[in-house]
Amino acid sequence: MIDFTKLEEKIGVKFKNIELLKTALTHRSYLNEHRGENMEHNERLEFLGDAVLELVSTYYLFTKFPNETEGVLTSYRSAIVNTPSLLSIAQDLDVNEFLLLSKGESKDTGRARDFIIANVIEAIIGAIYLDQGYEKASEFIENNFLQKTDDVVEKQLWQDAKSHFQEKAQEIEKETPSYEIIKEVGPDHNKRFRVGVLLKNKIIAEGEGISKQEAEQVAAKKALEAKQWG
Repeated sequence: MIDFTKLEEKIGVKFKNIELLKTALTHRSYLNEHRGENMEHNERLEFLGDAVLELVSTYYLFTKFPNETEGVLTSYRSAIVNTPSLLSIAQDLDVNEFLLLSKGESKDTGRARDFIIANVIEAIIGAIYLDQGYEKASEFIENNFLQKTDDVVEKQLWQDAKSHFQEKAQEIEKETPSYEIIKEVGPDHNKRFRVGVLLKNKIIAEGEGISKQEAEQVAAKKALEAKQWG
């Protein structure tokens, strides 16, 4: 039996209704193997938590940066609450120890599992909101997400690698980079792409990913490092 009180300590919330936290940690696959139990999976809480996270982070950025445009604020928010951020917070809180998954999902340690773990953070936010209200949910978001804002802005982490590389390439070399697929491997449902980023028809760096977009981002990041463009 999982002791959810340990997770309560980690997230700093003592739930009035511990079943909400249990639901937040219950993946759909778990219910397929426990049909007799009167339980819900976490997708509705995830839906709610996503909305709360967006509202809290949007209001925070709106008030913190009164002179920034809507486009820049959107980029800040995306960098602060994106999937890697969710996954990082989930790992910091050891959420993986408390998940309720099917036996099959429990054995998966790849990218699909990372998405499950990341989504649980949004479900936990939804559970906190229902159990404790807006202020407590806001406090959790501030402690785990918004404290990174200054770092994101100062290090320009809000600017994706492709945009940053293009900006630098145009500024320094008066060239716009292009991307080309070098290799595709695997079946349609599990493809991997290798992409090269080029300047003046010369490959500067290559990147791999499960989509062309991801591979391009990896290539752009490596190109920034290769060119030593901070």
